Amino acid sequence: MSNSILKPEKVNELINDALEPQVWKDHLTNDLMKFWDKPCAYTLEDKLFPTYRTNKGEKLSDDKEKWPEEFLAAAADMDTSGLIETDYNFVRAHSRQTYAYGIAFHMTGNQKYLKLCRDGALALEEAIDGNYGMHVTYKKAEKEWDADRQLRTSQDLAYGLTGLGMYYFLTHDTSVLHRIIQIKDYIFNNYMDDPKGYLTWYPKYVNDPQIQIVAQLDQLYAYMLMLTPSLPEPYQSIWKKDMKKIADILITQFYSEHYQFFWGTEDTSDKMSLGTDHTDFGHSVKTFWVILKIGELLGDPFYIDFARPKIDKIIHEAYIPSTGSWARRYNADDTLDTDKEWWILAELDQACEILSIHDPYYYSFLNKTQRYWLDVMVDHDYGEIWHMVSSKDNKPYIQYPKIHNWKTSLHSFEHALFSYMTASRIKNRDIELYYAFPEWETNLNNTSPYMFFGSITSVADEGSLSFMPDGNNKLKIKFNGLH
Repeated sequence: MSNSILKPEKVNELINDALEPQVWKDHLTNDLMKFWDKPCAYTLEDKLFPTYRTNKGEKLSDDKEKWPEEFLAAAADMDTSGLIETDYNFVRAHSRQTYAYGIAFHMTGNQKYLKLCRDGALALEEAIDGNYGMHVTYKKAEKEWDADRQLRTSQDLAYGLTGLGMYYFLTHDTSVLHRIIQIKDYIFNNYMDDPKGYLTWYPKYVNDPQIQIVAQLDQLYAYMLMLTPSLPEPYQSIWKKDMKKIADILITQFYSEHYQFFWGTEDTSDKMSLGTDHTDFGHSVKTFWVILKIGELLGDPFYIDFARPKIDKIIHEAYIPSTGSWARRYNADDTLDTDKEWWILAELDQACEILSIHDPYYYSFLNKTQRYWLDVMVDHDYGEIWHMVSSKDNKPYIQYPKIHNWKTSLHSFEHALFSYMTASRIKNRDIELYYAFPEWETNLNNTSPYMFFGSITSVADEGSLSFMPDGNNKLKIKFNGLH
């Protein structure tokens, strides 16, 4: 950990300079929902929310000759053409958008957003493939779901659960819980290869050499860490055991003691080098903060003590003082890649925010990097966050559309929520969040502020929600003591 000692006057200076919690609520409403609160965004199209829209937030034309500049540029670039497979709608993109509407309700209490989250969750139920997990794409021309289960990755299935998980987290809808348990069990039964000691990329009976960190990590990140505290028994205990198992896999299979970060793949030794896929500050710092949160959830200090100093190390290595921003990764020649990829900046901010809960010192980074996010990464004209921004001129790379089959809304909305909660903590304010539990549910012991813990200071019942199936009431719950 850093040996920097902050004098009381410096701590007060950092706290005073920190952005107010309301800044992040305004960011969600004015920057993010500007892009997502449109009929062309949330009208179900070919079974799902549309995967693709233009940078202006408009419907993408089926006629490629009418495509806007960003999609033409993406199609012409070998590195980005795979992001715009427009013959399909992607379940993971729909699921992440469903999640985003849930976060929007969680932060604002706007019932419209919960209704959109529910619409998205019901559409995800339609994507469930019987007892065989979940479809991952919908073919627009053929009007049918994908059929080959052997081509579904464990990561895609994990993100298929993200939207369902957020909806359950907010509503405790038991009919959705059944579906979540069903798909989670399918993933673990068909992808957890105990003799090999990891979750496989494709089903374990498929002969495939890939060993991917995201096959493990995104089971935790996409749904388990969010959901486990709110699960009834015996599921909560079962999931905690499985989370510990995956955390151990991440440490034993992917961790580099020399570099003190994680390799993105472990299938061949040449992949264990700088500059390779998924070996970057984003995947490593996310893995560390997820492991730290698992340690807090399990009450196991091993994982906390393992992760916390390594998060600190990455923060110091990734920070660029001259611009008050984060770098992406080390290149193969050990130099810093200083271009800005939206999700990596989000993960570094969030890891820093987690440490800031107990150490205001980390606002010496956040007071710069959060403002960089709001000033540079936001599309102030049409909303949402740019995918990739050049460090040379702070301008977005045009060949990366603002949303595509891998980038929708998950990281931008989670970043807003983390930033709001930790800003409330540093400013010593209550955290105000919204839920929609069944009217008969009066025990709030399993209610938490997203992936964190806190003490409930007040509960206000704001009335029933007519579109919910169990007479759910909208609750405004305030927390303090975030940890």
